[in-house]
Amino acid sequence: MNTQDKGTIKVFTFKDGLLARLAHDLRLSLGRFEIRREGTALSGRFWPASLTVDGVVGKDGRVDLEGLGAGDKAKIQRNITDEILLTAQHPEVTFSGALTPGGVLDGRLAMAGRTAPVRAPVRVEGDRLRAEFTLVPSQWGIAPYKALAGAIKLQDRVVVALDLPADPNAGGETTPDPCTWTAP
Repeated sequence: MNTQDKGTIKVFTFKDGLLARLAHDLRLSLGRFEIRREGTALSGRFWPASLTVDGVVGKDGRVDLEGLGAGDKAKIQRNITDEILLTAQHPEVTFSGALTPGGVLDGRLAMAGRTAPVRAPVRVEGDRLRAEFTLVPSQWGIAPYKALAGAIKLQDRVVVALDLPADPNAGGETTPDPCTWTAP
């Protein structure tokens, strides 16, 4: 395993509205995060201003990295950070919780000035830890983005996918205690 591999966090958004056919489902990457495990306790810090648009997700689930131009990606990123997540007022998202014996991540996510529960199964696949869960932004007071008087909008759900090396420090399947996954 590459010791520089600190993992990825991907965020998927879904279009909605009367003119949804003119919009796109998107995949975003979170560029800066820190996740720490100590025993079964887990905590995380995430910087939403580091979200970048990867591309358009097609009906087949594949991501078209060239589906949007640089200008469109930059505009979408500004909308996400400035209008939706208000990262100037809320620059950090935090998580605190635990990994249950059944392999479930159970805790509380603080975002945009509110805290709500989060629960997700975590699986070990070879030398990877993976989790995928759905967040409902309105639980944190975040309204779905709307354009053209709501004819184009985002659904009130995003899917977050974590893909982390099982051992962020070495390369084996055993994770030292404590350990930290960080992306600059």
